[in-house]
Amino acid sequence: MACVERCRCCADSRRHSSILYNILKSEEQAASERRQPPPPGQGPRRGQPGRGCSCVSQRRVALKSPQVTCKAASAVLVKTLRFVQNVPCFQELPLDEQLVLVRSCWAPLLVLGLAQDRVHFETVESAEPSMLQRILTNRRHGEQHPPRGPAPARQHHGPGGGPHLPSAGEIQAIKGFLAKCWSLDISTKEYAYLKGTVLFNPDLPGLQCTQYIEGLQREAQQALNEHVRLIHRGDEARFAKLNVVLSLLRSINANVIAELFFRPIIGAVNMDDMLLEMLCAKL
Repeated sequence: MACVERCRCCADSRRHSSILYNILKSEEQAASERRQPPPPGQGPRRGQPGRGCSCVSQRRVALKSPQVTCKAASAVLVKTLRFVQNVPCFQELPLDEQLVLVRSCWAPLLVLGLAQDRVHFETVESAEPSMLQRILTNRRHGEQHPPRGPAPARQHHGPGGGPHLPSAGEIQAIKGFLAKCWSLDISTKEYAYLKGTVLFNPDLPGLQCTQYIEGLQREAQQALNEHVRLIHRGDEARFAKLNVVLSLLRSINANVIAELFFRPIIGAVNMDDMLLEMLCAKL
C-alpha cells in the first residue's frame, strides 16, 4: 500500500502542546527504555496469572513500574498518531470520518506499536481491601459526612473503591499478543501494512466513505500479501499467521489499555477528547 508505506515519522522536529507530549517533553529518553524479556523457561512471576485457575485470571493487577511503562506507552501513542496523520489517504478523508476511525482503532494500533518498539512491562497483584474493611470504611465516611439534600450520583469504581484495574487475564491477553508478534519477527513494512488494515475499517457505524475506506483496507492487505510472497517465499503460511495477529487484536479492550497505560500518569482523562486534541495538533 503506497500511501501507508510512505508514512514515516518524518516530523520529529515539530512540536505540539497535547497532554501526552507535555508529559514526555521532559523525559524524551523514556520511549527508548525497554525491558528485556524474562529468560526462557522462567515461570510466571508474581502478579501474572497461572494456568488452570479461573479465579487467578480475575485478580486485579497494576503496573510494576508505572512511570517508566506509561511514558513509554505515551511515546508510542504519539508516534502512532503521527503515523496516522502522515498517511496521505487518511488525510483525504473528512475530519469527522478521521475521528471515527481513530476512536475505534487507537488501542489496537497502540498495541501494535508496543510490539514494534518491543516495550516490555511487568505487573503486580493489587492489594484489595476485604469486604469488612469496605463496610467499615463506608460506615465511617457516612458518619463523618451526614447527607444533606439529594444524594450525589455514584461514580463507577472498581474493586476496593478505586478506579477499575485490569484483571490478570486481560493483561495476559496483551502479553500473549506481544509475544506472538515477537515470535514472528514482524518487519517494519509488515507492521505498516497491518496498521493500514486496522486503520481503514469500513464496518464502523457513522462512516459515509465506506467504499473508499474498504478499498484502502483491501489495498493494505494486498500489499502485505505481495510483500510476504516476495520476502518470505519459503514460508507459505506467513500471511495467514499475520492475519491471526490481526484477529488477536479483537480481544484487546480499549478501556483496559487506557486504564493500564494512561490513568496512572494523566488520571481520569477522556480518551476521545485527548485523541481529538492530538489529531488536530501538528505532531
